[in-house]
Amino acid sequence: MKRYGNLYPQIIDFENILLASRQAQKGKRFRDNVLDFNYHLETELIRLQEHLKDKTYQPGAYRTFHLINPKSRLISAAPYRDRVVHHALCNVIVPIFERTFIADSYANRIGFGTHRALKKFTHFVRNSRYILQCDIRKYFPTIDHITLKELIRRKIKCLDTLWLIDAIIDNSNEQETVIDYFPGDDLLTPVTRRRGLPIGNLTSQFFANIYLNGFDHFIKEQLNISKYVRYVDDFALFSNDREFLADARFAIEEYLAQLRLKIHPVKSQLFETKIGATFLGFRVFSDRIRVRNSNLHQARRRLKRLKTDYAQGKIELKEVTQSIKSWVAHLEHGDTWQLRKQIFTSLCFRRK
Repeated sequence: MKRYGNLYPQIIDFENILLASRQAQKGKRFRDNVLDFNYHLETELIRLQEHLKDKTYQPGAYRTFHLINPKSRLISAAPYRDRVVHHALCNVIVPIFERTFIADSYANRIGFGTHRALKKFTHFVRNSRYILQCDIRKYFPTIDHITLKELIRRKIKCLDTLWLIDAIIDNSNEQETVIDYFPGDDLLTPVTRRRGLPIGNLTSQFFANIYLNGFDHFIKEQLNISKYVRYVDDFALFSNDREFLADARFAIEEYLAQLRLKIHPVKSQLFETKIGATFLGFRVFSDRIRVRNSNLHQARRRLKRLKTDYAQGKIELKEVTQSIKSWVAHLEHGDTWQLRKQIFTSLCFRRK
């Protein structure tokens, strides 16, 4: 396996850091922290470049908040300066790993995404009798730092780049506590091994794909599963042979244990596709695609909040329009014409 060196000069090149700052501010240009950084942009970027060059760079503290819907999650926002560094790093190392990823992994990849994943999932549902659908239990909080670093070192040998990657991983803030034991563990292993990546980081999303890349190849090449879709920690295998999928589940659990991961005992199920399967906010049947009720309720609450914020002058019509267009584009991937007509016909935004 080829390993890559001499990457750090590309990462800390001023043009790359400048590009990273433009990428990091997309959709966030008018936030106070971005405006402050951009007010002295050249000075800030030169200072950041110097800190990276002499390795005095130190990631800052995260700002955290909880999302309740559709499930409780701890979201961590890194300081804007650190987000610039994340983009500068990913600009250089993503292409190295990207060529090793399989075509059936859809999350956080240019040219892939939720809609292509849903299309492939729907195709498999309608051409297979059975589905083994799995969800990794507490995925981001349980990603093991030692294992992740070992996987990264299989492709990267540049010591300076590895120093930066380690600094980002080691600075991960405390995540939800999950106590799991695996073969060979002693009583204290689950609390002494550092685990967890902050959801919200560009690097966390990318590292999450690296962490399961070997698993993807195991599914395709060792288990010989031709029909497979993964989006972050949600994945599905399809076949007309029920026993084949039942055996695959045991093999999957054994492989994931090597990564110190477990599938969710309730959400991971083997069933007939004709009853419908839920994926990325939609319920997919053989003849139609419906929006999940929980997602619909969440969207209605979001629309209500948009109306209130607009009426109170907290947001402008442009932001309202962008948000609605985004949601409509998502709904269009299901059989939702009547639903969209029902929701948007009576929708009206007014200032107080």
